[in-house]
Amino acid sequence: MKSKKSFVQKNWVAYLFLSPWLLGIIGLTAIPMGASLYFSFTRYDMFTSPEWIGLSNYVALFEDQKWRNSVSVTLKYVFIGVPLQLLFALSIAALLNKGIRGVRFYRAIYYVPSLFGGSVAIAILWRQIFGGSGLVNNFLDFFGIQGINWISTPSTALYTLIVLMIWQFGASMVIFLAGLKQVPTELYEASLIDGAGKFKQFTSITLPLITPIVFFNLVMGIINAFQAFTPAYIVSGGSGGPLDSTLFYTLYLYQRAFTHFSMGYASAMAWVLLLAISFVTALIFLSSRKWVFYQQ
Repeated sequence: MKSKKSFVQKNWVAYLFLSPWLLGIIGLTAIPMGASLYFSFTRYDMFTSPEWIGLSNYVALFEDQKWRNSVSVTLKYVFIGVPLQLLFALSIAALLNKGIRGVRFYRAIYYVPSLFGGSVAIAILWRQIFGGSGLVNNFLDFFGIQGINWISTPSTALYTLIVLMIWQFGASMVIFLAGLKQVPTELYEASLIDGAGKFKQFTSITLPLITPIVFFNLVMGIINAFQAFTPAYIVSGGSGGPLDSTLFYTLYLYQRAFTHFSMGYASAMAWVLLLAISFVTALIFLSSRKWVFYQQ
């Protein structure tokens, strides 16, 4: 008991500096999460006392057609958009790694969309670009092609948001570029002696050595994509239309919580989303043993 007391006395300064973080994680994360978990088992509209209903909210989810639509839209957004974004980021990073002049300028320019891409202003701009009289259709008109309202057409609305995600490739590109610069040049020199071409060098040397970077970007990209909200909210006007084609999971959660005031139902949705992200992330971690390689 005495040693524990002396340990606290010795480190009271450290605990003092840690206290803002401890208060934050307890007051802004742990307690709200606990409350959300409790509310997910209740009927709660924020105006009356919560009424315990057990697993009814979770059962109702799977009977909700709109919830199933939101799951489908979100899965398409994640599993189409994230791989394309990483592929694009890696391609640009490989070009910048060639030692071209002004690489710092290009790196900064390509990184800018990652800073502003998730903002309301960019979402509004995207709505104008892909609108009926937007920039895309003006470009097509130049070649005599009749465009459509990409945002208002169910078959194309989601893909405009996927393009917006791909456009925000800057953060992944910078990390890929840092990883490419760490690949030992002597490996490329040795492969040239063996007669390896550029494609063979990339597939046999570059790609295996940067798989830890691919792994990191993949995990972060999937987690962020599952939580995407602002683009769909602004582009669809908060409705998730047309015909629920841009109804992201988080957007539907927002609608249930702050439009229908079904806070218990929304809390259940939030916990299902947490479990889904955890499950997908765990699968990636388990599979990483087969495709992620470390130099040591």
